[in-house]
Amino acid sequence: MKIEKNTLSPIRLNRLRAQGFTCENEKTLGEMAFGIRFAYRACVVLLIVAIATKSIALFSVMLSFAFLGIVLPNHPFDYFYNYSLRRWLGTPKVPVRSMLLKFACIIATLFLGTVVSLLYFGMVTEGLIIAGILTVFALFPSAIDLCIPSLIYNAIFQKEVKPVS
Repeated sequence: MKIEKNTLSPIRLNRLRAQGFTCENEKTLGEMAFGIRFAYRACVVLLIVAIATKSIALFSVMLSFAFLGIVLPNHPFDYFYNYSLRRWLGTPKVPVRSMLLKFACIIATLFLGTVVSLLYFGMVTEGLIIAGILTVFALFPSAIDLCIPSLIYNAIFQKEVKPVS
């Protein structure tokens, strides 16, 4: 199966550039877009299941995935994508994640650690609210390539992103 390699709009290209994907040309970035979004989409699905089941165990697994996204060159779901799905889909590998996306994993780790702690101490409603906020954060890059943690990182460290015209 080969997925259609789409051309991304200048807005979406700028959003991906703001996430640190600056070395790839527009065509390559368009071909990698599905793979770039894969980790976010997998996390959203797991978050929804974890919220629905109120599973401390699943939130803990997600916490470990988010932490591994900080310390490894790629997010764990990127490895799954790069070494299995991309061959079936006929798409290029997802490149090593930038510090901007590692910053997103830092934020996710903090959120998930808070959720696990709240659930452990019986504060279920509060934990699920925090998990819901994280789910919304993960939905934006999944759907429209807008990564809020990358925007925060760029605002703090004033990383200039050259817009695509």
